[in-house]
Amino acid sequence: MKKIFLLIALLCSVFAAFPVFAVDNAVLRGRITDTQNQPLPGATISIPDLRISAIAAADGTFKFSQVPTRGTALVQVSYIGYQTITRTINFSSPGDLDFVLKASVIEGREVVITGTASSSDNRKNSTSVTTVSKDDLLYRPSTNLMDALSRVPGVSQVTTGPAISKPVIRGLSYNRVVTLNNGVKQQGQQWGDEHGVEIDQYSADRVEILRGPASLMYGSDALGGVINILDALPAPEGTLRGEFLTNYATNNGMTGNSLMLQGNENGLVYKVRGSYKNAYSYKTPTEYVPNSGFNETNFEGQIGLNKKWGYAHLDASSFRTHIGFYDPERNEDGQLVNEDGEPFTKSENKDRTLAYPQQDIRHYKIALNSNILLGEGSLKATLGYQHNLRRELEEPGEDPALFLNSYTYSYDLKYSFKNFNGWSPVIGVSGEFMHSLNTTGEEQLIPDFDSRTFGAFAFVKKTWDKSTFNAGARIDYRKMTGKEFEGEESNFGAFSNQFTRVSGALGYTYEFNDALSFKANAGSAFRAPNIAELASNGVHEGAFRYEIGNANLKPEQSFQFDASFDYQNQYVSASLGGFANIINNYIYYRADGETIEAQNKQYPVYRFVQDDAFLRGVEAMLTLHPVHYLHFENSFSYTRATNRATKESLPFIPAATLRNELRFEPEVRGTKHSYISVGIDNFFKQNKVDSFEQSSSGYTLLNAAVGTTLKLSKKQDITLYVAGKNLLNKAYYDHLSRFKPGRLSEEEPTLGIYNQGRNVTFGVTLPFTIKN
Repeated sequence: MKKIFLLIALLCSVFAAFPVFAVDNAVLRGRITDTQNQPLPGATISIPDLRISAIAAADGTFKFSQVPTRGTALVQVSYIGYQTITRTINFSSPGDLDFVLKASVIEGREVVITGTASSSDNRKNSTSVTTVSKDDLLYRPSTNLMDALSRVPGVSQVTTGPAISKPVIRGLSYNRVVTLNNGVKQQGQQWGDEHGVEIDQYSADRVEILRGPASLMYGSDALGGVINILDALPAPEGTLRGEFLTNYATNNGMTGNSLMLQGNENGLVYKVRGSYKNAYSYKTPTEYVPNSGFNETNFEGQIGLNKKWGYAHLDASSFRTHIGFYDPERNEDGQLVNEDGEPFTKSENKDRTLAYPQQDIRHYKIALNSNILLGEGSLKATLGYQHNLRRELEEPGEDPALFLNSYTYSYDLKYSFKNFNGWSPVIGVSGEFMHSLNTTGEEQLIPDFDSRTFGAFAFVKKTWDKSTFNAGARIDYRKMTGKEFEGEESNFGAFSNQFTRVSGALGYTYEFNDALSFKANAGSAFRAPNIAELASNGVHEGAFRYEIGNANLKPEQSFQFDASFDYQNQYVSASLGGFANIINNYIYYRADGETIEAQNKQYPVYRFVQDDAFLRGVEAMLTLHPVHYLHFENSFSYTRATNRATKESLPFIPAATLRNELRFEPEVRGTKHSYISVGIDNFFKQNKVDSFEQSSSGYTLLNAAVGTTLKLSKKQDITLYVAGKNLLNKAYYDHLSRFKPGRLSEEEPTLGIYNQGRNVTFGVTLPFTIKN
């Protein structure tokens, strides 16, 4: 801990002194208009690589006063009802900075992608990336961040009730998907079935979802893809503003509130946010699920500098949640009962005070992000410290039954060279050290361990008139050392696992015209076995099984190719893509009917094994907007995964999904952005399962929403919305639900708990400006 604070203090002192020898600053001015030369007041212009933005004035003009006099950067200009555009500017000779936007009934979408080697227009980025906006995150019913992202084609979730969701990208999850927050790779306990992602969903301004291997940028664990959660840009200079969010869900009484305040005084930026969520037990179409409530308290803050030499931001956050758990048991009448065999009362199910067992999860994080003009290029750096504590509590006042406690220190450095002749080279290094203590609880599942990683990469992109080519290579070293431990019920032998791997990627994009583009990407990736796969030896309480690891497991090696076509004009937006992913040494667990007695109970034994695998699939989207007030959105995704050795299906692969939504957007006097939507989500039958899995039936869910933004005064808006999910109260099992039959009990394979029933969410968003 002392080392990370010393390093942060050193870098802050360097940044504070930087203006002494940095480049001069300049004022950047321009104007934003439509094709009729009419100003577009309120249009947003941003420079993501400098973390600055500005809002067009009444006459369409804008100004940046903290920009360098040399270097290049990508600028994005957006306005509702118009096509978003990007332009690369050279600060030494910015030239004409007047931007002309074309009207479009297709909603403007985020086109600058930052989670790659260098920020780029998505049309020139060969990786398959989808951006989810803050509006999508807020105004669609969801109980956590990953639940909200699961509507993206190719993305689904492993759920443990409404409180816990783990992202699945193209059939891959757990440690195969990297989650980034404030540039730092989230390190909690991703290997666990019932371990969620410790991030405040209200803090996300947008999320970039990279589908496919991304080891070139992020090393091990990015074999399946990346969830890149991005905070909002700092407030424009001279501005003090904030927002208040609140919502209520009828199914489990979930209340969520979040208050944020941010400011920018002459390049000194700051932000604070506090959020709180609370819910009682959720209800399926047939019953309440006892002790499935949760509460969550989050705080975060930021302070930093946006200056002529770049930016440096220090972020700190505290995440804490309590989640109730229930070991399902039914009586002869089919009712869920407590330890005494008595059914739960309505008052118990609506009690917001959690019973036992429960999880107490805490995650503390500090991150220093910077992008400094250095020489003819720029150096982007991220330093991170994380402390994750996960306690499994059986009874009040007792020591934790299971206590997972990890400390993670990380760094990531990227240097972007000056562009020349369309060439954009980037080099980088990254590393991580994790110290994990896991044997202080009454029960043990994994041993104490230390993990060290180091990686270095080189990347280059070449841009022609309509074509873009990119290539990169990376070398990684990882070492994991497990500590010996002897307990009453679990024993762990000491081990040391280390390897060196090389990965690479090739990509190509071609823009046929303003509407049609093509992208293709081929890459290799890898994933080191996690600690549970290597060394687990104990009861995994929340998963209702006994897990046994294998210290001889080899790293997974992936070779993937994907390609897609994208088309967008004023009335139609469409994309069609496919992927093929060959994974050697794919790691999974297998149950062969073996059981073991532990804690006076019989548990099924799950052993980690590996074989070669093949995953492939298609993803498609079609949005029709024939007139400005009608919006018809459709998406489809399908993933098929097989074991190349046994010819059987791989376990826990999501079912094919077809989503349709019709949205009516009327013009109502005194309001803006009004909408009424009706959606149908079709989940197909999943019978391509492993031998120990059960098939899942198909089902259809009806959703609807209505919302509007009211003008309270000349400068004050308020947004109101109501969103309903599963309005017909359909009883169904999602194939990846951990509560579906076959996953709760080996003794009772028919024992299952349906997914959440009808849920209607009421929400209010109140942005406000104190100083402008």
